[in-house]
This record gives sequence, C-alpha cells and structure tokens, in this order.
Amino acid sequence: MACVLEAPLRMSVLSEVTASSRHYVDRLFDLDPQKVLQGVICSEPWLVLHPCSPSFSKDWSPQPLRYEKCCNWKQQTKSQLDCFGSSSKDATVISHLMALLSRSRYTQEYICQIFSHCCKGPDHQTILFNHGAVQNIAHLLVSTSYKVRMQALKCFSVLAFENPQVSMTLVNVSVDGELLPQIFVKMLQRDKPIEMQLTSAKCLTSMCRAGAIRTDDPCIVLKTLPCLVRMCSKDRLLEERVEGAETLAYLIETDVELQRMASISDHLIVMLADYFKYPSSVSAITDIKRLDHDLKHAHELRQAAFKLYASLGANDEDIRKKIIETENMMDRIVNGLSESSIKVRLAAVRCLHSLSRSVQQLRTSFQDHAVWKPLMKVLQNAPNEILVVASSTLCNLLLEFSPSKEPILESGAIELLCSLTQSENLALRVNGIWALMNMAFQAEQKIKSDILRGLSTEQLFQLLSDSDVNVLMKTLGLLRNLLSTRPHIDHIMSTHGKQIMQAVTLILEGEHNIEVKEQTLCILANIADGTTAKELIMTNDDILQKIKYYMSHSNAKLQLAAMFCISNLIWNEEEGSQERQDKLRDMGVVDILHKLSQSSDPNLCDKAKTALQQYLA
Repeated sequence: MACVLEAPLRMSVLSEVTASSRHYVDRLFDLDPQKVLQGVICSEPWLVLHPCSPSFSKDWSPQPLRYEKCCNWKQQTKSQLDCFGSSSKDATVISHLMALLSRSRYTQEYICQIFSHCCKGPDHQTILFNHGAVQNIAHLLVSTSYKVRMQALKCFSVLAFENPQVSMTLVNVSVDGELLPQIFVKMLQRDKPIEMQLTSAKCLTSMCRAGAIRTDDPCIVLKTLPCLVRMCSKDRLLEERVEGAETLAYLIETDVELQRMASISDHLIVMLADYFKYPSSVSAITDIKRLDHDLKHAHELRQAAFKLYASLGANDEDIRKKIIETENMMDRIVNGLSESSIKVRLAAVRCLHSLSRSVQQLRTSFQDHAVWKPLMKVLQNAPNEILVVASSTLCNLLLEFSPSKEPILESGAIELLCSLTQSENLALRVNGIWALMNMAFQAEQKIKSDILRGLSTEQLFQLLSDSDVNVLMKTLGLLRNLLSTRPHIDHIMSTHGKQIMQAVTLILEGEHNIEVKEQTLCILANIADGTTAKELIMTNDDILQKIKYYMSHSNAKLQLAAMFCISNLIWNEEEGSQERQDKLRDMGVVDILHKLSQSSDPNLCDKAKTALQQYLA
C-alpha cells in the first residue's frame, strides 16, 4: 500500500514546484505504488537529495535521506522509501528501477540512493545482486557527475558490507579496462572529497574482510589503512572521525599485522584519547551551537574510540600496554560500562574484553581499578549482546592468576554463571560454563561443591547432552577441573558418583568427535586417581570394557588417554592394587600393554612400558 502525504503538506510542496514538475510530483500522492515510484525517480532537480553517511560498524544501517526545500518533506519521503523497502523483494519493482538507470543522471543518482536506503541486510543484498546491481551500477563510478559517482559508490559500500558474494564479484569487475579496486583506490586519494575517500575505504574494507583482497595487499596497507587513520585526526569533522575510527576498527579487527601497523601510524593510540574530550568546556562557554554539535556526537565518538581500541589490542601485548597507559584509559572504560547509551556500554565492554587477554594487565591495572565491580553490575541486567561480551570478559578475570578471581567469587558469581548456562542463547551458555570451568581450576573444595550445587545434577546432564560441541567440551572441562586432587575427587564422587559415571558412559557410547571422547577418558583417568573413587570404575565392568576398547583404538590420543586410566588403576603403591591388577590381567589388558610397548608412537610405547613395570614390581 502506498504512503500518501497529508493535504496541507501537499499544498506547501506544490507551491514551490514549477508547472513542468507538477506531473511527477502528483504521482507521489497516488495510491498506485508504481506511480509513487515513478514520482520519486522522475522528479526534477528541484528536489536535492543529500544522503547521510552511515557509521561503518557491525550494527550500522543506511540512514534516512535528508531533503532540502521543505522540512516536513524529509520524513514524508522517508516513509515513501520505507514503502519500497518493505516490498523490495518485488522483482518487478527492482527490475523496473534497474531499467530506469539509463534514463538520465538524475534517475541514476536517485535510484542508487533508493537502493542504498532500502538495502538493510543480507536478503536485500542478495536480491539486488541477483538483479544485476553490480553490473548495472559499476559504470556509474566513472560518470561525469560527481553526485552519480558518489551515490554509486555508497550503493556498493552497502552491498559489499559483510557480503563475501558481492565482494568476490566486485574484485573482478572492470570499467573501461580498470578493475573496481583500482577505481576505489583512486577515489580515496587525498585530493578527493572526504565523503568519497571514506566511502571508498569502506568498499575496500568490506572486500578485504570478505577475503576478496589480501590483508597485505598494497591497496590495503598503503592506501586504505592510512586513509582511515587520517580520518581520525583532530582536523576532521567529528562525524568523519567517528566514521573513520569505526571503519578502521572493522578493517583491522582480525589481523594482527594490520593492528600493529595502525598502532604506530600517526600516533593513533594517543590521538584516540581526544575522542573522550567532547563536549569541551571551552565550547560550552563560548558557543552554544558548538556545544549542541559536540553533545550530539559525544556518544558516537566514545563508542568509536572504544571499538578501535578493542581492535588494536586484540592480539598484541605491547599494544595493549600502550592503550592502558593512555591518559585515564581505565577510568574511561569503567565510566563507559555505566553509560546510558547501550552502544557505548557495549563498545566499552568489548574494549575491556580485548584488554583482559593480557596476563600482565589482569594482575595490575585491572586489579588497581577494581574493574570486576562495574563488570558484575553490567552482568546483572543487560541485553544479550552486552551479556555475551561481558561474560567472555568475566571468563578471563576468573583465570587462576587473576587477583580479581576471589572477590568475584565472594560477590555471588556462581549463581549468576549457573543461570547463564540455562540461557537459550548459545554464546551465553558457552560463556557461563566456561567461566565455571575457570573458576573450578585449582579451587577449594567448598567452591567446587557450590558449583555442583548451583548447577544441579539435572542441569549438568542437560549440558552434557547439549547439541553444541563447545558447550559439551566446556562442561567436560568443568568436570575435569572439579575432579582434581584426591580428596576432592573422592568427596565429589561420593555424592555425585553415580550420575557422573552414567554421563561418562553415555558420552563414550555416543557419536562424538575424538576431542570429546579424549576429554571424557581424561575424566575417567582423574576418577581412577582417587583413593575410594577408583572403585566406581573397578566395579563397573561396562566402563572397564570401554577403557580396554580405547586402548586398541586407531587414534593415538584416545589410546593414550585410556592408558592413563589403566596406569592410575594398577599403581602398585596404593591399597588394593594387586586385586585391581589381577582383574585387569584377566580381562586381557596386560596383553594389550605388551603390544603397545612395541608401538612406533614413543608416547604410547613409554606409557605401556611404565604400566607393565607395575606388574613386575
């Protein structure tokens, strides 16, 4: 259904339209969507469109169009475009728009703008791609009209974002004998308008992230990255600095060499600290308009800075150290965790997560600023997208060498993490069990008991039967950490032994990968190391047969894990070892040990010989 304008607005708009334009404008108020579409496309140049440049991040989408001539026209025409967007799967409409591209430079400009506005996700990208958008728009990049070139460029930046199919196609398209990447590089040169430089950099960034252009390609290392660093400097407009930082964060996010190059380019780490200084006290006193402008962009600047710091510090310890040593950095992150803007909070948590990968910083800066306190507060009540990153950060703060581990435990983290393991969100389940696994490592018996009590046997079985292998592996890792040191093993198996043995049996019988079964056999080896717990294995013939089976398995990892179980069961310095040795000999275990002692695998060979010595002692 077409969106129609109210009569009073229609009169105010039409009063400014020439007679020659009236025919097209009348179509904007027609109930027929096709006529409305024609009206938008064919309106004369009195309608001057200027697209707002979207921030280039994982959560950006094209902004609404901004129109001169009539203030109310902006919202009404946005509604018209939204109508097209809601029906953009209509092949007839898309094909018609493609056909109109050749009519004039105005239709080229406006149609590219419509595509940019209406393309709001992978499905829309695919529809436009399948209707020949790349081939139909590519030649517009060399149009004599700057506006057409710019709108075509923006269209490609939207089409290519996080889309390998489009990106892989763009890299091989040529216009007038020149490949598109070369055209994009020319468009980001210093003598070109800033919006053209930024949008070209976005296109090249998307192509790089999609694997269409190598990260060490000169067009990335020598052109795109330096261009984006330039956009972060003080002499750029605030909105340009935001866009530059967010695009750069995306470009370098997964590549350590690009992170290192960016970190030493134009004092970027120090330059980003300036993003936190808006609105400035000077602008507040001297210029109300400047204050209003600064306030408007202050949140965006902080968000962009946190994102870029997170990408810069993702892998390199020296870069993390430089970031943390930047003026008031930890205080800014802590403040960011409690900001009203969800986007700033999320970016601050991502930055904290990136820096929490540093062992040194966990022991120093994180402890000095008691970062765990605001982080725990964030975890109490936040959207899932923030919870996922915050819980990942908590996993790092719970590592055994982190001074934050003890106060986190005292603040009621076990209950919080156990509740995360019940989440429908997969990432939260993984992080919840991962954090509990870290918490259980070399922990006191009370903490281990509290974890088992918090999880409950029912929830533990639920996690062990989870369809996601990461959840299963982390749950097995938790069990392995819980079942360490003999007194703890014996205590836990005395209270939960039946259920744990049942779970182990189910996994060893199930269709699981090598890593899962290896981890399960290692849990059995830990149980076999207990003083009283090992009897739960020795009195379970089904489990003993499974251990024997894996001793002769074709995979050396599983053989070795099974051998650890046997070694712990037959160790002759422990009470009852003779009876256990005799039972295992009668099962044929000694014969298998003799065979394995001749193995070409040195680990298996050595382990088998060590086990045989227990029989000879």
